[in-house]
Amino acid sequence: MTPYAGFEQGPIRPPSEADSLLIRVNRNCPWNRCTFCSLYKKRKFSIRPVEDVIRDIDTIHHFTKEIAAGAPPQSLRGDQQEVLAAWSWYCAGMESVFLQDADSFTYRPENLLRILHHLRERFPGVKRVTCYARSASLARTPDGALKELAAAGLNRIHVGMESGSETLLKLVRKGVGKEEQVAAGLKVKGAGMELSEYFLAGLGGTELSREHAEESADVINRINPDFIRFRALHILDGRDLFPDSGDIRFRPAPDLVLAREIRTFLERLDGITSAVRSDHGFNLFQEINGAFPGGKVCMVAVPTRFMELEPEQRVLYQVGKRTGHLQRLDDLQRPERVDPVREMCRKSGITAANVDERVHEMMQERMRRGIY
Repeated sequence: MTPYAGFEQGPIRPPSEADSLLIRVNRNCPWNRCTFCSLYKKRKFSIRPVEDVIRDIDTIHHFTKEIAAGAPPQSLRGDQQEVLAAWSWYCAGMESVFLQDADSFTYRPENLLRILHHLRERFPGVKRVTCYARSASLARTPDGALKELAAAGLNRIHVGMESGSETLLKLVRKGVGKEEQVAAGLKVKGAGMELSEYFLAGLGGTELSREHAEESADVINRINPDFIRFRALHILDGRDLFPDSGDIRFRPAPDLVLAREIRTFLERLDGITSAVRSDHGFNLFQEINGAFPGGKVCMVAVPTRFMELEPEQRVLYQVGKRTGHLQRLDDLQRPERVDPVREMCRKSGITAANVDERVHEMMQERMRRGIY
């Protein structure tokens, strides 16, 4: 058996888990073939021994007890990562835990149960335990095991649906089909867990934008997840997003196409009670935030409003959003935010004719610098 290598945390978690304690049960991604994702491409997948995970939990328990007793962080003796993790979580209230990395359901259910029971024993005040899971893994997990995990405290699953289009799922090598996604989502709901499904705006590019929106909405309508979360596609130039296609080439969707795609997706959602969150800084419209059915009109109005802007105003928003000067469409009414963007466009020669190209260049530079 490989000796314990110390407390570990992985590279990613959802924005909604910013205050969660990150507990790593496996490393990287077991699938690791999706063409749009580069996070784990050069990293090997492995499952951590359950004893190591339990030891991590005990480490955090030890430090949080010392902090609660009044010990300042500089007096805590341990690895900097584990001390920082304990201190940050203690300051956040110690209410939620996120199990990493990409698919916790590669772990045997009985081992996940051991971890969940140990978490409950060490931290009885924890209110939420969540993780990422692939639809393919969830679909293989017996219903009884899912219900046991829910009863033990695993109460929210984050699933990267990305798209409901069979064509697109195959093109990007997602490794799961539309019906499997629906079945997996219904299994999670049937077990009594909360479910977050992710829609990756822009994944279909220009040609498959409408199909992407309509088929994704169909999956969501059939599942009725607790949360629908928006993410925006951004990939570095040179990557072949559709490597198995003979004649379909990926062309990035300009912002007007992207706005129409988001509007179509929202318009097609019906008969659900899901909450919608656009909780990532890369998203074009972070103000899409509401719940069905009552919030549908207001949410659809956001991309519509962008599409109806005068070209100059639309340019200011596109550039301002990507440079951090503007966060939402209402910021266009704030001169102190807009004026620097207008000056930037003037100096850089950004116009309605070239804005999509220039915005693309901005995002490429951010990604090269590792800003996600």
